[in-house]
Amino acid sequence: MQQTKTRLLLIALAMGVSVSAWGQEEATFSSRSLTPASALKAAQAALKACQEGGFNVAVAVADRSGVTQVMLRDRFAGAHTPQTAMGKAWTAASFRANTTDLIAMTQAGNPSYGVRHLPGVVILGGGMPIESHGSLVGSIGISGAPTGADDDRCAKAGINAIRESLEF
Repeated sequence: MQQTKTRLLLIALAMGVSVSAWGQEEATFSSRSLTPASALKAAQAALKACQEGGFNVAVAVADRSGVTQVMLRDRFAGAHTPQTAMGKAWTAASFRANTTDLIAMTQAGNPSYGVRHLPGVVILGGGMPIESHGSLVGSIGISGAPTGADDDRCAKAGINAIRESLEF
């Protein structure tokens, strides 16, 4: 019996499986998140893209938990835009989905309709998760452009500004 356990342990280790004690999971784990500098760079690029499009917006970049790291507001953006941008970023991080995609998924009559009524959820275009190597590291939310598609374009510009650093 002991010999079988030892063989299985060696196979698991050879496969790269982390084993702290036989049959037990690790007690902690490591995760990646955006640095404040990367969050700021993404926010600035998104704001610039919107300004170049003639849009006055607010941009929020959140960490992987949805906590806002950076919030920038164009001086002419509406008073509602900072909170809305932060809500979109939180929603994108929380559901690990583009908020534009959540619009159709949460329409009345769909199984996920109740999501719209959860506190803090903002189901409007302009919120996107930011991923690195297949893992969520943050999110971005834009509010104030004329349409959700416009907000999405600015969010993509923000993500693209840090894309190279996310891939390393």
